[in-house]
Amino acid sequence: MQHEVGSIVEGKVTGITKFGAFVELEGGSVGMVHISEISQSYVNDINDYLKEQQIVKVKILNIGDDGKISLSIKRTLPPPQHSQQGGSSHRREGGGRPPQAGGRPPRTGGGNGGNRGFSSRGPAPSKDNSFEDMLSKFMKSSDEKFSDTKQPERRRGSRQKRGSYDYD
Repeated sequence: MQHEVGSIVEGKVTGITKFGAFVELEGGSVGMVHISEISQSYVNDINDYLKEQQIVKVKILNIGDDGKISLSIKRTLPPPQHSQQGGSSHRREGGGRPPQAGGRPPRTGGGNGGNRGFSSRGPAPSKDNSFEDMLSKFMKSSDEKFSDTKQPERRRGSRQKRGSYDYD
C-alpha cells in the first residue's frame, strides 16, 4: 500500500530504542517515531508511553527518497488544554519535567549563577498595567542592570608618556 505524507494511519510498535520507536504500517512498511514526536509532554523514557506490539495512530510526516518514513504520534492527539483558572498548566500530572539526575529539581533562576535576577516563574503581571507600562518598567529595570555592568571608560591622555617621569 502506498502511504501519503499527512495521512493518519494505524500501526503496530515493533521496536523501541532510546531515541524512538519503530512502527509497522499497513502493507509491511516500517516507519520511525522520534522520541520528540511521541507525546506533547517531555518524554524521558519511551517505555513509559509505548510497549511493543501496541497498536498506535500515527501521522506520516515525511517519506524520504531512501524510503525512510518519519512518523508522529503527538500530532494525532488533540492540542493540550491550557488552564483558564490563572494557575499554570502542567504537561504532566506531576507538573513539568521530571527531576534531573541525582534527584534534584530543575533550577528556576535566582541563586548565584545562570540568569541572575531573572526567574522562570516571576510574578504575574497586574491586569491594571497596560503592555506599554510593563514594557517601560522592564526597559528601565534592564537599563539599570546594564549600566551596573558597564566598565568605566579610560580617558586617553590621562597617563604621562613613557620616559617623561618627573624625578624631583
